[in-house]
Amino acid sequence: MENNIRPISTIAREIADDWKKPYFGAVPYIHAMFCLDKPTDMYGFDDARSIVTYFLCNASTWRGEKAKAVKAELKKMFRIR
Repeated sequence: MENNIRPISTIAREIADDWKKPYFGAVPYIHAMFCLDKPTDMYGFDDARSIVTYFLCNASTWRGEKAKAVKAELKKMFRIR
């Protein structure tokens, strides 16, 4: 694992613990993220970048300081703007 990059599965656990009633469109991506550790991992035929990007697209209703920090971490990990 690269310096200061947490496993994606750890981030997924943090999301699940904080976002008590996630938007239904984000749920499958959170579940997929539980199976990923590195940005280069695959979940079936989908790469980690796609899964995280789709999660972020469906996570606009997750708000607060934790949400802001986690979303920024994921965007930085995959260099998403």
